[in-house]
Amino acid sequence: MTAHTTTLLAEQGKQEILITREFDAPRELVFKACTDPKLLEQWWGPRYLSTHVDRMDVRPGGQWRFINRDAQGNEYAFHGVYHEVLAPERIIDTFEFEGLPETGHVALETMRLEELPEGRTRLSVHSVFQSLADRDGALQSGMQEGVNETYDRLAELLTKM
Repeated sequence: MTAHTTTLLAEQGKQEILITREFDAPRELVFKACTDPKLLEQWWGPRYLSTHVDRMDVRPGGQWRFINRDAQGNEYAFHGVYHEVLAPERIIDTFEFEGLPETGHVALETMRLEELPEGRTRLSVHSVFQSLADRDGALQSGMQEGVNETYDRLAELLTKM
């Protein structure tokens, strides 16, 4: 098992973030872990939060909603709509955190899964935000640490599948 790091690229002045991570698992398995609610609940979010899939209709026009809970019972919900689902290589959806004071902070996300030699997969998520302020707000919310832990948890789950 090779240790892989998650990279998060946010260029100055651009309304986007690119996240990349390689996994020691075939692309079909990574896609399944990203689209099966029972599997997703085991890895989505930082370790100190549990995840409940409220809705997950993985098809164009289908909606998703995930709820993170901390040890004190506080909830943090996220939701979006799937625009394209092309198994096992791409999902395009929207992403919105419900905890912001006003609505409309929606990012458009494109997740790509690229097959690599030796049964490995490169996952990349390209998020485009509506404004630079929204992008910077996401970065300042602890996104880097959350993304690192989330993908570490996904890597751990993939070794058990």
